[in-house]
This record gives sequence, structure tokens and C-alpha cells, in this order.
Amino acid sequence: MEITKAFLLMGVGMGTVFAFLILLSLVLSASKLFVPKLAFMMPDPEPAKPKAAAPKAGPKGAEIALAIAAALQKRA
Repeated sequence: MEITKAFLLMGVGMGTVFAFLILLSLVLSASKLFVPKLAFMMPDPEPAKPKAAAPKAGPKGAEIALAIAAALQKRA
């Protein structure tokens, strides 16, 4: 008796899931028909223009040599 109820509950649950998946598939297939008609409301964004590379603000060779010379002079 209990096993019959269990199988009935399992069948109802699996049938519900199967029906939902079929309904979902039909809705998605139907959406292919009207979504392209609404595409004008969401135009593609224009690609961003690349910005010019900013000059690097790193130390130059002469500045590095001056810093090394100052450090060596301070040691002596």
C-alpha cells in the first residue's frame, strides 16, 4: 500500500518536471520569433576608441646614475 503511494508520488513529480521542461522548451522556441523584432530597442554599443598611450613617468638613466653617485658619496 505504501509503495503504491510512493510510486504515484514519484510519477506525479517526474511528470510535473517533464511537463515544465517541455513548456520551457516551447516558450524559448517561441521567443525566437518575437525577440528579433524588439532588437531595435537595444542597439549594440559602439566600440570604445583606444586611448593614446600615456608617457611613462619612470626614472631616466641620468637620474638613476645621479642617485647611485649620491648614495656612494654618502657612504664614503
